[in-house]
Amino acid sequence: MTDRKAELAANLAEVEDRIAAACRAAGRARDEVKLIAITKTFPASDVALLAELGVTDVGENRDQEAGPKAAEVPGLRWHMVGRLQRNKARSVVGWANEVQSLDSARLADALAKAVRAVRDAQIRDEPLDVLIQASLDDDPARGGCPLDELGALAEHVTHMDELRLRGLMAVAPLGADPAAAFDRLARAGEALRKDHPNAATVSAGMSHDLEQAITHGSTCVRVGTALLGGRGLASP
Repeated sequence: MTDRKAELAANLAEVEDRIAAACRAAGRARDEVKLIAITKTFPASDVALLAELGVTDVGENRDQEAGPKAAEVPGLRWHMVGRLQRNKARSVVGWANEVQSLDSARLADALAKAVRAVRDAQIRDEPLDVLIQASLDDDPARGGCPLDELGALAEHVTHMDELRLRGLMAVAPLGADPAAAFDRLARAGEALRKDHPNAATVSAGMSHDLEQAITHGSTCVRVGTALLGGRGLASP
């Protein structure tokens, strides 16, 4: 085993232990929580090594970096987790199985149009899975749909054959108690599922706060630094 593969294997084992312990503490089964490896700024070779170690889901923040990686390491489920500009929609739907950062009706329209285009080109024939990014701090610079507008955006999405609403995603506010933020998200998710029972995914929790997220019902944690090491900038 290469040194890098051994390093990633050790990191993955530690993250898995943390997830399992958090699930036990919350009275939940381990298989209720999906792990997404966030690989931004790291090479496709690391993605390939993680795949060899059993990782099946990979998340990226930037379309221009993700597309080539997805082409180089096929067979994985790829998630767009970063803020997405509408003019990147066509490119993103070419590689992403899921977009977790949908935060406006205009972006939903752009993604639906892009799905129609790639469907016509026979690049994909499945709808695009989407999560609505919920804003837990009302900071427009960080993206996200205000909590009181989630219902309207969800209704907009569910009228589109090209998109499939899977749930919510959120990032805890900077410098705040993540547990309180994830509690708000849990309540928002519960309200959403009353009208959209299939929107059961709650994507929350990163390297530093995955335990709190799992305690409050996260079904998907996005882990970068704890798996791959520091990258010199804030990351999921």
